[in-house]
Amino acid sequence: MYAEERQQEILRTARAEGRVDVMALAEGMNVTAETIRRDLTALERAGLLRRVHGGAIPVERIGFEPALATRDAVLIAEKERIAKAALAEVPQEGAVILDAGTTTARLAQLLPADRELTVVVNSPVLAAALGVRPNLSVLLLGGRVRGKTLATVDDWALRPLAEMYVDVAFMGTNGCSVERGMTTPDPAEAAVKRAMIAAARRVVLLADHTKIGNDYLARFGTLADLDLLITDSRLDEELADEVEGAGVRVVRA
Repeated sequence: MYAEERQQEILRTARAEGRVDVMALAEGMNVTAETIRRDLTALERAGLLRRVHGGAIPVERIGFEPALATRDAVLIAEKERIAKAALAEVPQEGAVILDAGTTTARLAQLLPADRELTVVVNSPVLAAALGVRPNLSVLLLGGRVRGKTLATVDDWALRPLAEMYVDVAFMGTNGCSVERGMTTPDPAEAAVKRAMIAAARRVVLLADHTKIGNDYLARFGTLADLDLLITDSRLDEELADEVEGAGVRVVRA
């Protein structure tokens, strides 16, 4: 078993059982305890597990939310493939919403220069990057800026969305499951995401494979709200089938 496969199995076990033990993992996988500790360190750096004495627990069990810079440094190739696949969903003209997030940020970088688009964002970082593009009209939603995600939230972000209707909303998420839908750790950010979905004709979720089957505190939509999930090729076949069984088309880039 390669390190990447072993780490995915460790993550699945942690989410299913709520905790993993170093010695039990080492014995079950026929590797040394030191190898397992290195795997747990890698998963913690990716913001997926938190180390505890003798093992680790999944971050969603303790409400932990990795900072933006931490999330942006992991699964880079997967996020870039997802963003490239999402280009097929960008209209020739009209308006789109780009939710704050590391994968949607990569889509922002790839937006074609030959299309006249209005782009609504709740990220000052994305607004600054897109505002210099001559073919784009960029609308930045106001509000309080969350330090974890650099997304604007609260009433100043919600009020303009109530008066908008765009062609496509490209959404990010911390978790997505058939049972709980799309979830995120922060209720204020969930409220803005919910308003984005309501303001869009079509909703496309950009989420790498680690988000699928995962649940967080605040739900902002069900799978019925989604038109399309674009994820990466490492998504488990069974999970992909569950999502498609719920009526959502899945693209694995």
